[in-house]
Amino acid sequence: MQSSRRRRILVVDDSTLYLRLLQTALEAEGYEVDTAANGTLALAKIEASPPELVLLDVIMPEMNGIEVTQRIRQNNRLPHIPILLITGYEEVNVQEGLNIGADDFIRKPINFDRFITRIKEILS
Repeated sequence: MQSSRRRRILVVDDSTLYLRLLQTALEAEGYEVDTAANGTLALAKIEASPPELVLLDVIMPEMNGIEVTQRIRQNNRLPHIPILLITGYEEVNVQEGLNIGADDFIRKPINFDRFITRIKEILS
């Protein structure tokens, strides 16, 4: 039986279009969604109130998703938070992200049926 409590997801992407697209899709599934436009803001939000899942764009200015993942995993004050890395670039090294602690990797353009199924699996 699923809890009536809404599961909270943080979506991190420097693209306003993708932030809104993912937020809309996830809210339609009943999730509570917070957003961050960069890694620094994401880390501050995670430290203030850890979400139950982080969806993290890999390619961002200043601090990329790999660096954000590494900082989350190195912060002993945080509980284990599942992290899904998201990218549209083929040359991104998937294994590097997984090696530093990401739980999975999704490529853009996103197949939303598979995406939602994967999120449900992670949060179950």
